[in-house]
Amino acid sequence: MDIRLDQISHAYGDTQVLRDISLDIPAGKIVCLVGPSGCGKSTLLRFAGGLERPASGRVLQLGTPPEGCLNPLTYIFQDFALLPWRSVRGNVSLVLEDHGIRGKRAEAIIEDVLIRTKLSDFARALPKQLSGGMKQRVAIARALAVKPAVMLMDEPLSALDAQTRELLMDDLIGLWTRQPFTSIYVTHNLAEAVRLGHRIVVLSRRPGQVREVVEIAKPLAERTYGDADLDKVQRHLWGLMRDEARAADEELIDV
Repeated sequence: MDIRLDQISHAYGDTQVLRDISLDIPAGKIVCLVGPSGCGKSTLLRFAGGLERPASGRVLQLGTPPEGCLNPLTYIFQDFALLPWRSVRGNVSLVLEDHGIRGKRAEAIIEDVLIRTKLSDFARALPKQLSGGMKQRVAIARALAVKPAVMLMDEPLSALDAQTRELLMDDLIGLWTRQPFTSIYVTHNLAEAVRLGHRIVVLSRRPGQVREVVEIAKPLAERTYGDADLDKVQRHLWGLMRDEARAADEELIDV
């Protein structure tokens, strides 16, 4: 299933946040949204997921969800959003219970996603026993359990240290390589964007508009830390953003 954002504009009171955003998110691709602080990345993600409605424009879902899809659009947040009294298995099973799926069918789904996210040995652990990276794996496993058409990922690695972030990027690449998924991925981290994004959308300073769309043809499985081609793309992205990022930062400080 593809997502199309068609001429999205929005304001909060007198503050124009987004202006005339049109984007396509093709099935089986990861599209990263980057831009200066306050440019409307997370707001745009909420519109894509139906959590809010834009003042003008449309969000279109094109095609049909994959077979067995329980939630066409599923979020993964930076704060993990796990229930502390439930085990890893219990947190994953929660989304299935919401759909009335229990017993052997639920067990089969849970086992599959725990294997895919390398969590089988930690199924009985509680969130307080897990590292930040492991908690985010649980959140990813929970999202995969509903077989979403599109995963909406809002700064999913920003709360993690640099080493854990690298490991989680490797995990996401491995998941996508084995079974491609569709994602809109919001990040302020350009290194993440060039490692994970098939398409990178650069938004301008508020009101957010599309400055440039950068396509990266290199397969995800061939992208590694320190890759010269990716470093070149990252420098280009920073060149687009640097002055506006500085201005946005000064504006936020003034406020």
